[in-house]
Amino acid sequence: MQPLAFPPYEFRFKNTKNKPGVFDVIRKKFVVLTPEEWVRQHCVHFLHQEKGYPLSLINVEKQLEVSGLKKRYDVVVFHPDGKIRVLVECKAPSVAINQDTFDQIARYNLALSADLLMVTNGLSHYYCQLDYTNSRYNFLPELPSYN
Repeated sequence: MQPLAFPPYEFRFKNTKNKPGVFDVIRKKFVVLTPEEWVRQHCVHFLHQEKGYPLSLINVEKQLEVSGLKKRYDVVVFHPDGKIRVLVECKAPSVAINQDTFDQIARYNLALSADLLMVTNGLSHYYCQLDYTNSRYNFLPELPSYN
């Protein structure tokens, strides 16, 4: 897998039926190592190791319903009270981050109402704080740490 614009992390790998796998510390199992999964795993480690978010508050790949359609978010970080602090959309490194990507995370956020959004393809990262009063995103230079 290609190097990403995250700090280096230690991962556990294994092959199953000739498919590479990586251990997901959230799901506590090996998952197929796709380019998007490579980004998601880096993102989880970034949130935990760099930003201090407890693993117990991080969730990955869960289904949600958006306008009657079943979708799956990539990563969510909860507040201790269960509200959503961060919603993350991960793309493979070969996928450009564009307006469609922001539209996708905005649709997901209609159902989730996160405080912060992160969009990444592993090479570029974008962070936004949501201003629900004025219906706008405020882009941030970095993701706030857990406090």
